[in-house]
Amino acid sequence: MICGTITSLTVVLIVFFLFKEGLGVFNKKAVEEGYVVMVNKSNPVNSISPEDIKNIFDSKITSWKDLGGKNDSIILFRLEDISNYFTDEQIGENFEGLPLLLNRVVDSIPQILAFFPEKYLGKNFKGREIEAGKITFSTFFGGKEWFPTAQPAAQLGVMPLVMGTLWVSLGAILLALPLGLAAAIFLSEIAKDKVRRVMKPLIELLAGIPSVVYGFFGLVVIVPAIQKLFNLPVGETGLAGSIILGIMALPTIITISEDAMRNTPRAMKEASLALGASKWQTIYKIVIPYSISGISAAAILGIGRAIGETMAVLMVTGNAAVIPTSILEPMRTIPATIAAELGEAPDGGLHYKALFALGCILFIITLVINLIVEFISGSKKNRRV
Repeated sequence: MICGTITSLTVVLIVFFLFKEGLGVFNKKAVEEGYVVMVNKSNPVNSISPEDIKNIFDSKITSWKDLGGKNDSIILFRLEDISNYFTDEQIGENFEGLPLLLNRVVDSIPQILAFFPEKYLGKNFKGREIEAGKITFSTFFGGKEWFPTAQPAAQLGVMPLVMGTLWVSLGAILLALPLGLAAAIFLSEIAKDKVRRVMKPLIELLAGIPSVVYGFFGLVVIVPAIQKLFNLPVGETGLAGSIILGIMALPTIITISEDAMRNTPRAMKEASLALGASKWQTIYKIVIPYSISGISAAAILGIGRAIGETMAVLMVTGNAAVIPTSILEPMRTIPATIAAELGEAPDGGLHYKALFALGCILFIITLVINLIVEFISGSKKNRRV
């Protein structure tokens, strides 16, 4: 009782702090903390989105007309450009002249879009700060680009990561579930005791192999094979991740499913055979329906292993944060993103909170999968009764 209470309390606290940090990313400014985006006070444009800012700095948007303003070219200004307008003497050895000079630049160029540290913003600055957009639910979940360190505005669209996670995980389950179920049937109903005593410990041993070892195996064997088989420029693809995750999920699926099948009452199987059913008919009509709850549990744990796996996926999927259109493309999953970026994200910053938000998404995906499988399992149980 006490252990159960402590466990439940621990889970609640973990979920609470996970969502507390993750939800903190919303309604935050996308512009890098400590920086401002300024325009001339005569500019009619009042706000631009983080995506627009990136497109401006990437020269994909070059006119204010594209943003609802005048038909004038956008003149970009970064802090390092100040030397193109003023001498070192005017700037000052300790940059003491920057506030006044920045004020003059922004005030004198109507088409300017200036990006510089907020600390150089003078008290009587004649320019106007433009609303650079905030991180909203729609931009976060509907965004198609994940580039949290982009300057001046972070791109926090999780669609590529969610799609990559689903591609790799679904591929892994489609590979692992049929193979795992077939192996469980073989061990439970077909294999002799001597074979079972040898094979089951070997299968369970696979669960103890570190994921990084699976990753190296994937890099050495699976990645080159996929590259050669499909004539691809690189073999680090979603398919490589699916195969590795499928292999990693097999021990869990096989062990739990086999244990569930062996719990089928012997009398039920003998009655089926006595009525003229074949061995395979008995397995299909008696053993599998009776052990469906255990098989469902195996599927849940297998899917959880696939979705939550980090290192092996990071090593073989190419780690490209783009929306995949085929499983033969490089992609990146949510756990791999968290593992790769959390160490370099400033504590409490926008990037840091965005990674916690990814953890929230991962938690919700796992929860939904568990509920769906439990619902299916419960429905089949009721139908059997």
